[in-house]
Amino acid sequence: MAKDLSPRLLAIVDALPLRRGMRVLEIGCGPGAMAREIAGRIGDGHVLAIDRSAKAIAQAQAASQAEIGSGRLSLRQVAAEDFELEAGEMPYDIAVAVRVGALDGRHPEAGRRAKRRVAAALTPEGQLFIDGGDPLRRLLLHD
Repeated sequence: MAKDLSPRLLAIVDALPLRRGMRVLEIGCGPGAMAREIAGRIGDGHVLAIDRSAKAIAQAQAASQAEIGSGRLSLRQVAAEDFELEAGEMPYDIAVAVRVGALDGRHPEAGRRAKRRVAAALTPEGQLFIDGGDPLRRLLLHD
């Protein structure tokens, strides 16, 4: 378990309020190590891992065949500020983003758009967590 996850990412996953059956949106998934770990912890839940990079999505797909095949993980190439639920797609319980410039303050305008998009993709009680706390902090979606 978690053999391909850095200690920092493992601490982030450990800090998430995960429960069985939940739907999780990971923003900026890179090669998918954190998405796979989350998928393994939420039982029959589902993780959608997104990244703006086609290369990252290809790496995640190559390394995540078991999770994708089981239906616990899906991948989509899209930037956070452009993300929308697809027709019939259920909203997510939580979202998590690690080192995503649109959400950590490095790109304020993209951040405003991304926060609106993420808020629209979450359940009414949904929460967004980003790195930068100890090890996480909750980002308010409604100013």
